[in-house]
Amino acid sequence: MKVRTQYLVALLLVVIAFGVSAYFYPQMPDRMATHWNASGDADGTMSKLWGLFLLPTLTAGLLVLFAVIPRIDPLSENIQMFREQYELFVVLFVAFMLYVHSLVILWNLGYRFEFTTVLAPAMGVLFYFIGTLMNRVERNWFVGVKTPWTLSNDEVWKNTHSRAGTLFKFAGIIAVLGAFVPVYAIYFMVVPAVGTSIYLTVYSYVEYRRVTV
Repeated sequence: MKVRTQYLVALLLVVIAFGVSAYFYPQMPDRMATHWNASGDADGTMSKLWGLFLLPTLTAGLLVLFAVIPRIDPLSENIQMFREQYELFVVLFVAFMLYVHSLVILWNLGYRFEFTTVLAPAMGVLFYFIGTLMNRVERNWFVGVKTPWTLSNDEVWKNTHSRAGTLFKFAGIIAVLGAFVPVYAIYFMVVPAVGTSIYLTVYSYVEYRRVTV
């Protein structure tokens, strides 16, 4: 798949999100459920205009940002080295956002399901692919584990992202398992991701000290 085609696919998914929102607009309640708590219960609402179009608009804005990043990063030549994986991530991320948007619409159409349970597999796939991306990413200012220590040393960047690839894949697998334990699904998604982020921050500092001292 060519680079240009990947962005076109992502753009098509955004257009679909807007189209679905417009199609179901008359069928939506005036106040749409748009937020669910850790137990999977709806506990927040928005007007149907915002409920239907906020997420597609946010996704469109992020897609523009993703497209611009390789052009504005001072280390853009490094991004070219993992450009294919980066843009596959863009497509996957936009597809994930469309999936979440579809769940919101289905819920407001009257279908009932454990929101966190059906979200867990998609979140797991996203985390797993992030792990794949981490294994390929080269030093840059926008993508990856960006701490003062990874950005200051190529070896620290490489070692940290090698570790990040494994941990995010592991977090993805755990998130998918959350679908089988609905009561704790949210924790299967959040705890590994947060724990991984904290660990990698500390690890990058320790690795920097090891390499430079």
